[in-house]
Amino acid sequence: MTQVNRPLAAFDHALSLAKAPQAPFDALYALAQTLVGVKLFTFLTVESENGVARRTYTSDPERYPVTETRPFRDNRWYEQVHKHRQMFVANKLADLVPIFRDYAQIGALGCGSVINLPVVIGDSLVGTVNMLHGEDHFTPERQELVKHYLAIPAKAAYLANRYLSEE
Repeated sequence: MTQVNRPLAAFDHALSLAKAPQAPFDALYALAQTLVGVKLFTFLTVESENGVARRTYTSDPERYPVTETRPFRDNRWYEQVHKHRQMFVANKLADLVPIFRDYAQIGALGCGSVINLPVVIGDSLVGTVNMLHGEDHFTPERQELVKHYLAIPAKAAYLANRYLSEE
């Protein structure tokens, strides 16, 4: 198992120094990069009342700009992440085709696997952490690292982002 104390301490330190709204997500991205490796990292804030998710952070602003919204689609991903609040994992680009409209763009980035981690606060889905990499990247070991070591930091990053956005 990867040593996680140092990356978690670095995340905590970065969060404590954060002064800009994107800084908590920068810290979460760095943590995800250290723990499991990612080629594309985004955070989507869920707006249930509007039926959309808004991209509030991206590691690739040119191809995946912040503030872009996506309507919810009733599919296997929505059922698993939104309704059951469970992590979604796919390790082949072919598995992304029926789920994500932008599968061709994902493939063009050299990505073919994804983990979407739901962020739940106050019994509400408030967002998803989205990590993409090459096919077969998210092994069972990496999935366990995400599940056990990114869920709480994702909540902290979301709350810190909201706090810093209000100032």
